[in-house]
Amino acid sequence: MAVRQAHVHIRGRVQGVNFRYFARQEATKLSIKGWVRNRLDGRVEAVFEGEENAVQRMLDWCRQGPPMARVEEVETTWAEASGAFTGFEIRRF
Repeated sequence: MAVRQAHVHIRGRVQGVNFRYFARQEATKLSIKGWVRNRLDGRVEAVFEGEENAVQRMLDWCRQGPPMARVEEVETTWAEASGAFTGFEIRRF
């Protein structure tokens, strides 16, 4: 299976609802590496890297988000995996 990277921007009610923490939990469960952070414009940004089917499952999760979130849009840019990540972290702005 191919290892891929997805760079995503998630728009909606995604800040103040623990989106980043739930995303880290889900990414860890799926063995995905990368990072997630809040953006000043109110979106959440993330980079997911792993087996293509696992990354796709992560994107499916992002379309729903955690219980208090209301996801309106998930913009995804696909790329080849960089191999630069050793785990999954929550970053600051």
